[in-house]
Formats: sequence, structure tokens, C-alpha cells
Amino acid sequence: MSIPADLKYTPSHEWVRVEADGTLTVGITHHAQDLLGDMVFVESPATGRALAKGEECAVVESVKAASDVYAPVAGEVVAANGEVESSPESVNQDAYAAWLFKLKPANPADVDALLDAAAYQKLVESDAH
Repeated sequence: MSIPADLKYTPSHEWVRVEADGTLTVGITHHAQDLLGDMVFVESPATGRALAKGEECAVVESVKAASDVYAPVAGEVVAANGEVESSPESVNQDAYAAWLFKLKPANPADVDALLDAAAYQKLVESDAH
């Protein structure tokens, strides 16, 4: 299973990449897309929307189920990925390239509290048993 070491993760299976300008790029993990199966619909949050940590802010739907996507930290949505909305299958093809939205964090230090790759791998392994 692919769990890039340079990303941060949430227990609800979002990945977070800290960009050079301090914004956060957010998507769902390979594990999440693998559990959901073939993606048929993605809805990203609106640009400008203020999010609280843990707030439901996006939806991914597969042939099996719909799943909410949660804000990893509090902040403001600064971009949504329209390409993934028009091609939801891109999440299945490469979950770490098919980002859902970008967030300007209210407190950049909040990112430090997210899971690193090793902690996320342990979480996924414990879910599997």
C-alpha cells in the first residue's frame, strides 16, 4: 500500500501536503479509495468557505458508497480541484495526485498534530484486523 512519507494524514483517511506558500493540499488516501472502489462522483468545498477542524467539507462517491471528507485543520478553502470533479476516476488512478481542495490553515502549527506516514500505516493495519 502506498503511504508517501512526505505527507501528513488524518484518522479519517485524508492526506495533507504542506506547500511552499504554507497552504495545505488535501485529498483522500490510497487506502480510502481502495476501500470505496470505483469513484463516480466528487464534490469539493467552495472556494472561500471557512472550515472548522473535522468539519464535513467534501463528498466522494463510489459504486459502493458515499463518504464524507473532513477538514484536517481549521482554515479557509483557497482552491477546489475542478478536474477531479469532472474525472472522479482520477482518484482511483492516483489518490495522491488527485487532490480535492487547498486550504489556508488558521493555525499552521495544527498540521504538526496530524499523523505521519508511520502512524497512519499503523492505523490502517489495525483497521484491517
